[in-house]
Amino acid sequence: MPSRWIKRSMLVTDAGFLCYWTATAVELIPPYPERALIDWNWSFLVLDVVASVLGLLALWRVRAGAPGGYPLTLVSLALTHAAGLTAITFWALRAEFDPAWWLPNLWLVLFPVIAIATMTRGAPAHR
Repeated sequence: MPSRWIKRSMLVTDAGFLCYWTATAVELIPPYPERALIDWNWSFLVLDVVASVLGLLALWRVRAGAPGGYPLTLVSLALTHAAGLTAITFWALRAEFDPAWWLPNLWLVLFPVIAIATMTRGAPAHR
């Protein structure tokens, strides 16, 4: 089962995804100046929301002692990592290094790796 720090970090991250997309939808966060960048950003909506919903569902199932919380946690963390890695790769290819984008996306890349490593340490190997 995920440790307390993993559960708290997932809650903040998953709520952050939902807050980000809400703020983007109502234009509290200004859109990019180029249409292609706006479309690129919106292309993450489904991935981010699925990662978030699965993460929140996993946390609920773990808290309730219901089956399936552990695998949902792993899937959510993997999707979160994929979202962050894709964004970091894009900005690196463009040679744009804005800390406002890099820091949150580095979190999305690194937190899931550390969390999954922590959760699976000592777990029996399945063949």
